Amino acid sequence: MSVFADLVGQEAAVAELRRAAEAARQIAGEDVASGELGNAAMSHAWLITGPPGSGRSLAARAFAAALQCTEAEPGAGECAQCKAVMGNNHPDVTALTTDLVTIKADDVRAYVASSYQAPSSGNWRVFIIEDADRMLPRTTNVLLKAIEEPGPRTVWILCTAAVADVLPTIRSRTRNVNLVTPSADDVARLLVEREGVTEEKARVAAQAAQSHIGVAKALATDPQAGELRRKTLDAVVGIKTTGDAVLAAMELTDMEAMRGEAGAEADEEAIEREVEERLAAMGLEAGARVPAAVRSQVKAAGVDSKRRATRTMQDTVDRELTYIMSLYRDVLVTQLDAQVDLINADYREAIERIAVGTTSSLTLERIDAIATARQRLRGNVAVQLLMEAALVELRAR
Repeated sequence: MSVFADLVGQEAAVAELRRAAEAARQIAGEDVASGELGNAAMSHAWLITGPPGSGRSLAARAFAAALQCTEAEPGAGECAQCKAVMGNNHPDVTALTTDLVTIKADDVRAYVASSYQAPSSGNWRVFIIEDADRMLPRTTNVLLKAIEEPGPRTVWILCTAAVADVLPTIRSRTRNVNLVTPSADDVARLLVEREGVTEEKARVAAQAAQSHIGVAKALATDPQAGELRRKTLDAVVGIKTTGDAVLAAMELTDMEAMRGEAGAEADEEAIEREVEERLAAMGLEAGARVPAAVRSQVKAAGVDSKRRATRTMQDTVDRELTYIMSLYRDVLVTQLDAQVDLINADYREAIERIAVGTTSSLTLERIDAIATARQRLRGNVAVQLLMEAALVELRAR
C-alpha cells in the first residue's frame, strides 16, 4: 500500500511530492555532491502547511519514505526502507517534535550539526520538524544556516499551519506544499477502512472533528476523547447565568475531571518516570541526594515537566474551545437556515433551542469571544480566567 494512501483529499499535494521523489532519483551524483540540485522538482528544504488535522506530519513522513524508497515507484510502501520510515525507526529520518510549549534551540542545534553527515543506509538524511511555529525566532535562526547551505544529501521538512507561522527568511528558502481540509466523507471512509468502525459512527466522528483526521480517529476509537467532547458540550448548553458560566469554566479547566482520573494519573506517572530516567542516566536513585555538579540538570528536568503539563492543559482547553465554537457555528447555521450539515448533529435539539432564544448577530459575537479565547491561550494568560471570559459571553441575555 502506498505511503500516501492515508492522505485523504490531498491529490494535488501528493502529486507534487511524488514528482519531487521521482526527481530525487534522477539527480546526478556530482550535482548532489556540490550541494546544488539539478532538477527543479526537487528541493533541499520544504514547508508543508495546512489546517490542523489535514495530515501535515503524515505528508512529511510519507515524502521521507518516498525519498528513501527502493521500489520502482517511489513510496510504494512495500520495501524495507518505506516500512522503516513509516514505522519511525529509519536511521536516516529524524522527526523533531515537542510536548513542551516551544522547541528548544539546543535540540535544533544538535540536528543541524548531524545534518552534514552522509546517510548511513538510505539515499538522503531527512529531518522533519513538526509544529515549526513553536520555534522562537532565535531557534529559527539556528536552523537558517543549515537551510541556506544544506548538507549534500540532506532534506529539511518543516510542518506548520500557515506560511505566516515561520520567519520570512525561512519562507524564502523553502518550497511550500499546502494541504487542504479533507471532506467529512473522505475522513469517514478512512475510519471505516482503517479502524473498522461502523459507517454511522465514522460519520459522526468525522463531522464532530471537523475533518481533523487525528481527532476523528480518537473520537471513533477512544472513549476518553468522546467523553471530553460530551462533557464540554453538556457544560456549555446548560449555561444560562453568569454563575453557570463560572462553574462551567471551573469544570472545563479541571484536567482530572475532563480527562478522567486515568488520564491524569497517566500524566503524573509519565512525569515521575521521566524524572527517574533522568536521575538514572546521571547514576542517581530516586530520593537520593543530588550532587551540586548535576543539580542544574535535575532542575532543568523539573522545568521541562512543568512545561509539558502546561502544554497538555493548553492542548486540552484548545480542543474544548474548538468544540464550543463548532456548537455555535451550528447555532448560526440553524438561525440562517443554511442548507449545510450540522457539525454536532447529535446535539440538534440543544442547538435549535439556543438558536430560537437568540439572534444571529449575538451568535457571531459569541463565536468571536471564543476565537479570542483561543488566541489568548497562546499567550501567558491564566487558563481559567480566559475560559470564564469566553463563557460569560454565552449566558442568556
